Amino acid sequence: MTDPLSQYRPNVGVVLFHPDGRVWYGRRANTPGPHNWQFPQGGIDEGEDDEAAARRELFEETGVTSADLLAQTQEWIAYAFPADYGGTKRARGFAGQKQKWFAFRFTGDESEIDLEAHGEIEFDAWRWAPLEDAPDLVVPFKREAYQQVVALFAPLVV
Repeated sequence: MTDPLSQYRPNVGVVLFHPDGRVWYGRRANTPGPHNWQFPQGGIDEGEDDEAAARRELFEETGVTSADLLAQTQEWIAYAFPADYGGTKRARGFAGQKQKWFAFRFTGDESEIDLEAHGEIEFDAWRWAPLEDAPDLVVPFKREAYQQVVALFAPLVV
């Protein structure tokens, strides 16, 4: 039996919780609205530990290193790329992405947040907002995955 997610790129997603229970959203650079806000996410490098990948992506996209692990998903949460999606991942033969999700509590000062920390700008703005807003902010093809993440991490909201 073949793995139904074998054509999906291994990826991590990060929900960064503020101590007051709100979560961090980044606005995707060079992406028109209204559905251009999302959580940090990115690929898992060959041989890389899932949590290490999540912490690396969090730093690369936000500059944040001050974060305590709260929870993580055990199963993959996947989404397919739409037929008209012209991204480089589809060009490399991926049908979508399968993600392990991590929840971290931010323990630093907001001055640590640096969208240019890694040089490659993923986000051009950021904000704290309620977790339950996530499915309405993200591009529609990621919406179902974000609904699953919200349901799983909702108990972590203070």
